Amino acid sequence: MVMDLLATLAAGAGLAGIALLLRRLSGQRLPKWIVPAGAGAGMLLFSVWNEYSWYPRVTAALPSEVVVISAPQDRVGIRPWTFLFPVATRFMALDRTGMLRSESDPAIRRAEVVVVQRWHNTQRVPMAFDCARRRTANLETTSELRPDGTLTGTSWLSVPDDDELLTAACREG
Repeated sequence: MVMDLLATLAAGAGLAGIALLLRRLSGQRLPKWIVPAGAGAGMLLFSVWNEYSWYPRVTAALPSEVVVISAPQDRVGIRPWTFLFPVATRFMALDRTGMLRSESDPAIRRAEVVVVQRWHNTQRVPMAFDCARRRTANLETTSELRPDGTLTGTSWLSVPDDDELLTAACREG
């Protein structure tokens, strides 16, 4: 967040500098207010660009084994342009890089769901998946998925056939 603030201030200073240079090159014919207006425009334009480019920049940096499951689009009153063009400031993904399969039942798997929010720490939530019976279990608490596929400390939850998280976890390869 501090880096965003510094970059925003730098963009404002840069556009203010360009406006000041244009004012001098014009022989002071441009009005004085063009310099602070340039600073404001630079900060606003950078903020909008940074807001809309965050999601594509972050997801492009993810390894191919990380599958984005959902990225809700937000509309926020203090950023009125988001009512016309909603923006993604958070997403959920399945990290398949460390996926474990049960020794006795390969349809039972364990992987981490990654919850990424702008300006917040990334959260990793361990989950169990039963591909054969179409169900999932949250392993955040004291629950455990044993190597033989036995689940303790929590219970399985059935999910619909079109559940994207389970589909991504059960995908082969």
